[in-house]
Amino acid sequence: MTLAAAALLLAGPDAGREEARREAARELLKPVYQHESVLDRMWRTFTQFLGDLLDAGGGTAGGVLSLVLIVVVLVALAALLLWALRRMSRDRGAGAGGVFERGELTAAEHRAAAGRLAAEGDWSSAIRERLRAVARDLEERAIVTPLPGRTAMELADVAGRALPAHAADLRAAARVFDDVTYGEVPGTREAYETMAGLDERLRAARVSLDAGT
Repeated sequence: MTLAAAALLLAGPDAGREEARREAARELLKPVYQHESVLDRMWRTFTQFLGDLLDAGGGTAGGVLSLVLIVVVLVALAALLLWALRRMSRDRGAGAGGVFERGELTAAEHRAAAGRLAAEGDWSSAIRERLRAVARDLEERAIVTPLPGRTAMELADVAGRALPAHAADLRAAARVFDDVTYGEVPGTREAYETMAGLDERLRAARVSLDAGT
């Protein structure tokens, strides 16, 4: 039962709408409402809103209008909940997603896949494959130790210590990878060409003898 309906019962059968609202206000002053949780308060407010809509639809036309409004509100809430769940899932993926998502491929195979995707204009996928080529090449050359589940930014940190001259570019490439993979940012030709250029420079790079482990 909504607060408006409860107030009408408390005020008696002959009470007007104003008296019902006063009864509802007095009801809200009770201690049980002062200590309710935020979720309980939101649910109570929502159910009261629906109850008020139903009360307002006295006639047939009013009842249909109230029903339509209720359906619209429920659809909007469902869409908001779906958006929030997708956002949470994307945020979790951005924090924990590894660079590699499938079986073992060589750096050359990742480069070939990146080239095919770039030729098709699929820049986001091409960027992902090119960074995987970078990661696998660094592992094949023993510049970084293979680590399942390593993220792009973790790769950039480890490789940047071994190749300090390229540390800033590695972090920039990791951010681009995360953006197109988890942030729904569309890939571009320019971003892919930048990633490919970094890959070529890293292939010719030598490990710094002063780098830490």
